[in-house]
Amino acid sequence: MVTDPDLPRAVWRRSRRSANGGNCVEVAVNFPAVIAVRDSKRPEDRARIIKRTAFAAFLDGVKAGDFDI
Repeated sequence: MVTDPDLPRAVWRRSRRSANGGNCVEVAVNFPAVIAVRDSKRPEDRARIIKRTAFAAFLDGVKAGDFDI
């Protein structure tokens, strides 16, 4: 299990591809081992913490068309 980083220090940025009527994903990449992901419409909800290697594999799958998104 990934331990939660100090999320108050998170530097959030919106995905460049999230422009579908306010359906936006924000990511914080300023932690050495993890990526934090949250819904920009509900920033008070808990962020998802993902290992960098797992996030990179997910992005590779998206680029390869492995997902129906």
